[in-house]
Amino acid sequence: MASHQPLLFKGVPGSPYTRKMLAYLRFRHIPYELLIGDQAARPGLPEAKVQLLPTFYLPNPEGELEAAVDSTPLIRRFEADYLGRHAVPSNPVLGFINDLLEDYGDEWLTKAMFHYRWHYQDDITTAGKILPRWSNNGAPEDKLSELGAFISQRQISRLYVVGSNDITAPVIESSYLRFLQIFDALLQRHPFVFGDRPSSADFAIYAQLTQLAKFDPTPMKLCLDHAPRVHAWTDIVDDLSGQPATDDSWLEPDQIRAHLGDLLDEVGHVYIPALLANSAAIDAGKDQMNTTIDGQPWTQPTFPYQAKCLQSLRHGYFSLDPADRDGVDAVLKGTGCEAFLGD
Repeated sequence: MASHQPLLFKGVPGSPYTRKMLAYLRFRHIPYELLIGDQAARPGLPEAKVQLLPTFYLPNPEGELEAAVDSTPLIRRFEADYLGRHAVPSNPVLGFINDLLEDYGDEWLTKAMFHYRWHYQDDITTAGKILPRWSNNGAPEDKLSELGAFISQRQISRLYVVGSNDITAPVIESSYLRFLQIFDALLQRHPFVFGDRPSSADFAIYAQLTQLAKFDPTPMKLCLDHAPRVHAWTDIVDDLSGQPATDDSWLEPDQIRAHLGDLLDEVGHVYIPALLANSAAIDAGKDQMNTTIDGQPWTQPTFPYQAKCLQSLRHGYFSLDPADRDGVDAVLKGTGCEAFLGD
């Protein structure tokens, strides 16, 4: 990127995707300026078409600022714009598996994050107290209490959107516990998902853990009880600006299955069936998806964005050279993830 001006964006600590981008930018040594709360009311900043956090304000070809959201394409943009310390592996096989696991973190683990935060009373109370203070810490107490109640009521009313309900709760909670155990074992082999340097998949998983393992009382206790190593890892990933990032720090493709096999099995067991059922329901013109995940019923409204995630993964796979597709096939065979590669 020709300009070395800090990247300007708004976000809050309670937003996993804000935390994802902060950790990514720190590791990449990309300067940034984060606007929190009233700071984001700066005159002249454009509005995003979809109000999501974080929102980046980036120059278009004419030099005018445009609002951009969605962490995954933002990371790909910054991977192209800034040299050195890349977080997406250049090896096509690793790169595709990284895309898949980043998507799992962004789109499946977030179900657990949203579920625990707004399903259990201790978590609701904590979030209601702290979330408004992260954005408006100088406001009067009565205003903060009112804002906390508003946020809680709004988010609880939206639990159904991400698929958290009485039917799906056992699936979400069982998957979270399995993930903790799998990731704890993974960290005993290598410090990161793809070896000895972090990838965008690490930052996606870390982002959800900043809430699950470090903030919301119920999932945090589960993490401390079952996988304290994962709790500690989340602290480590907060700031990897001093982490070495040599080219030989990535695993070789033939090492991926041994290191990531259990995690890919979990992705194939829960996330891929959800993606396929969602896509099939949308294709059939339905607004509700009903399927079976982990041997239990799953029902939720269809989610057009996750249909785009499936399309993007398929496009990435079929854009690979035949030899690299064979490499991906060898990694995914028998995990259940290969099911999404069909038409």
